[in-house]
Amino acid sequence: MTTPETSGTPRTSGPADTFESADRADDVSGSVDAAGSAGVAGSSVAGVIRVLIVDDDPLLRAGLAMMLGGAPDIQVVGEAADGTQVAAMVARHVPDVVLMDIRMPAMDGLTATEVLRSRPGAPEVVVLTTFDADAHVLRALRVGAAGFVLKDTPPAEIVTAVRRVALGEPVLSPTVTRRLMDRVADSGADLRRTGARERLALLNERERQVAVAVGQGQSNAEIGGSLHLSVSTVKTHVSRILTKLDLNNRVQIALLAHDAGLLDPPEASTS
Repeated sequence: MTTPETSGTPRTSGPADTFESADRADDVSGSVDAAGSAGVAGSSVAGVIRVLIVDDDPLLRAGLAMMLGGAPDIQVVGEAADGTQVAAMVARHVPDVVLMDIRMPAMDGLTATEVLRSRPGAPEVVVLTTFDADAHVLRALRVGAAGFVLKDTPPAEIVTAVRRVALGEPVLSPTVTRRLMDRVADSGADLRRTGARERLALLNERERQVAVAVGQGQSNAEIGGSLHLSVSTVKTHVSRILTKLDLNNRVQIALLAHDAGLLDPPEASTS
């Protein structure tokens, strides 16, 4: 097995969980571009998911690299110890997925994720965290992370999460999202709801229905079945929603639908 490049110096950290997402690339192509571009260090084999690990704990990086490297369809192409190294490592190794620690010394994972996901052709980002009820995790999802993984998650689940995120599958769990958002105090909830509703007003009725279905965690096939649309038409609607609202992926669609109150259970009528 090829030893991945490691950049920077370590610190310490701990444990891993799963989360979920999918992005614009999925809705347009539905496939993973696993091959690196010509001349890029660590050229990949077609069909292999290229992963960059970013964490300031060298032991955790080593553990993740060993675990992921054991999967025949995953290649760890590099490791970084801080967010400041991410842009260069991504440019060099062209990963499909970046596993990003939240808390790092010079540049944290939140800032690194925001910078990375603002660029065209950015890889998917899965946040590494110790606690699922972490305000930083929610912020990372809002700026474009595809999901999060708790550091004490069973290895097989982390491998599965990487595969699903790389494929752009709709792996967002509305239950986990709602629990996260409910646990994290949000003093600006009213303003956020107003802003979310104003943005969603840009959608037509069908796009709004699709956005709510995405927020509920439905796959393209499930959305098509419930709205009597073909899967290709659903993909087109999702792609248009992402473009109209300037969003990165399905996670952000779901968060916006949640913010707008469109996922709240209907209030029981009183007699």
